Amino acid sequence: MATDPTDQDADPTRIRVIVVHADDVVTALEARERGGRRTVLRVTPPFSGRMRARLHDAAATASGPATNDRDSGAFSAGAVHVDPRSLVVDPPPYPDPDETEDRLRDRGAYDVETHRERHAAAVADWRDAVRDRIAETVAIEITAEARSRTHEVRVSALGTSSEERGGF
Repeated sequence: MATDPTDQDADPTRIRVIVVHADDVVTALEARERGGRRTVLRVTPPFSGRMRARLHDAAATASGPATNDRDSGAFSAGAVHVDPRSLVVDPPPYPDPDETEDRLRDRGAYDVETHRERHAAAVADWRDAVRDRIAETVAIEITAEARSRTHEVRVSALGTSSEERGGF
């Protein structure tokens, strides 16, 4: 009996490697840290051995029915959502603007412009640290037929070096 290729293409266990852009991981993690948004990296079927995981606001598809519009990027039926926290090894805490202010006040060096500059620098350092800590593997959660399991895949990260990000 022949196997329906669409069934096979919908099987996330076919995935061996997910490719992520470091900036997407940073953006997703920062959105979660700053505003509690349910931002993920999403992999959509048809699945193959090497898949690109793209930045996605999971709340956008969670509130509505599964869609099948690949052209608009709204395809969600059977998609795998990867939590950005699982893609970062020991993520550093996100800089708190109040802590930045407290440190400046303790030194007697507080003014609004210095606070803004120091906090912006702390966030930039945090982003660099996250880029440098992208995991080599991740366990993706697969839910099928009312049961959940995980599937370990390798992670290939793009844009992790300063040269790839436009630096020198």
